Amino acid sequence: MNCEIDGDMENQVEQEEKSRLINQVLELQHTLEDLSARVDAVKEENLKLKSENQVLGQYIENLMSASSVFQTTDTKSKRK
Repeated sequence: MNCEIDGDMENQVEQEEKSRLINQVLELQHTLEDLSARVDAVKEENLKLKSENQVLGQYIENLMSASSVFQTTDTKSKRK
């Protein structure tokens, strides 16, 4: 009878360990899903910011080319 009790106890301990491991795996899967979603969101934001930077860079270039302050001077023609 002691063997039966020991066997049942071992089965119960194994079942608890399996259950704990399954819960841990599920928790890690959820964490991975969350991190993956965060990476996707950051990639999307990065692309948006790159696009905005290109637009702003072009705008600044256009302003600088239209402004006489940023025009290059030809020093050779002024000396003659």
